[in-house]
Amino acid sequence: MDTGRGCLTHHTRCGGPHCLNRFKSPVQWCVVNVAVGVPERLVVRTAAVSAPDDLVARLPHTHALAWVRHGEGLVGWGEAARLVLPGGEDRFTRAREWLASVFGTAAVEDPLGVPGSGPVAFGSFSFDDKSGDSVLIVPRVVLGRRGGHAWYTTIGDHPEPLALMRPPAAPSGVRWSDGEVNAPRHMRAVAAAVERIRAGHLSKVVLARDLLAVADSPIDTRVLLRRLADRFPSCYTFACAGLVGATPELLVSRMGGDVESLVLAGTIARDADDGAAETLFASAKDREEHAYAADMVRGALAPLCSELTMPEVPELLRLSNLIHLATPVRGRLGEERSVLDVVAALHPTPAVGGTPTETAVDVIRELETMERGRYAGPVGWIDARGDGEWGIALRCAQVEGARARLYAGGGIVAGSDPAAELAETQTKLRVMRYAIDG
Repeated sequence: MDTGRGCLTHHTRCGGPHCLNRFKSPVQWCVVNVAVGVPERLVVRTAAVSAPDDLVARLPHTHALAWVRHGEGLVGWGEAARLVLPGGEDRFTRAREWLASVFGTAAVEDPLGVPGSGPVAFGSFSFDDKSGDSVLIVPRVVLGRRGGHAWYTTIGDHPEPLALMRPPAAPSGVRWSDGEVNAPRHMRAVAAAVERIRAGHLSKVVLARDLLAVADSPIDTRVLLRRLADRFPSCYTFACAGLVGATPELLVSRMGGDVESLVLAGTIARDADDGAAETLFASAKDREEHAYAADMVRGALAPLCSELTMPEVPELLRLSNLIHLATPVRGRLGEERSVLDVVAALHPTPAVGGTPTETAVDVIRELETMERGRYAGPVGWIDARGDGEWGIALRCAQVEGARARLYAGGGIVAGSDPAAELAETQTKLRVMRYAIDG
């Protein structure tokens, strides 16, 4: 179907004058699912409201969009527009240009003008540019809260309801099984990666595994969001197109010209007496793994920033179940850039790919033997000003109906032990197992 703007179907090769499959120019594609009945020009209204006590509790149905930390952030529902990108190295550029066309023609009433007010898109990108779809969704309704401000944004004349359409119901009858990469296969992959690292083929690679859960009925993502936000308040609890999780890793925040990032690499399970923290900080293997990630982020951000500050020694980030080596990064952009421009410069970091990047990604494709999809890819939100927050989709699951696929991985360097790496993935998988099982 060709409307002159693009096809209205998901992943359709319409062949129309604006179709992605006809033109190479990214501003002319149509791999976009625009909700039926939405006018060519979006009408967006933002109004200040009383600060909601609980953003997650306001989600009216299971098709949730969320980015929440310490009770602040954004939640959304309904769809005014959707873009699905089937891979490609330029997927971030294509997404930014599509958003510019959607937001640039919108009629916007936004008296607040704060990051996250006005039109917003939630997004989740594939890890690998050669496989998996990336998704951007412009919701019909956004409820936001940040720094003492709260707002309510609607698109169109008939916004989605605020009242709960169906109370959240916890998953029941959950059955667990191995995913594509079971424990023995993961340990074999780690051992093979260590051999290649010691032979000098690369310095680090991140290998992941998966786990499957099947419930008696469709899984309500609001229940998972509720449990994650309550249990891990310092993490970024997110939901986008069925990908749900709580990531500790902030890839980049852009508010005006200021950017922030948080490099996490090097992990240990938390213990009662905090002795694990000392062990992690003294671990040559973990410090080496962290240095690769920190150096890459410094190298990627330096050309974009007029100012950039990073501590030379990592800090310890303590979560309820894990401790990470962490390096906070702060900078000032040298020129006007969208948050997606910075995301494109950073992804994939050594924290989720490896070093050197291209070699590590090739090793992942060969040894991991599973489709990551949007796991370990950027996830977050962007507004019409180019502000936004994007994390790395870790500690997450892809929920489709009654099924959920959980993911977890770890960084492999020359000193890695397959059994220890397996144990690390088991610890990380407990986050989403808790979200599903309670």
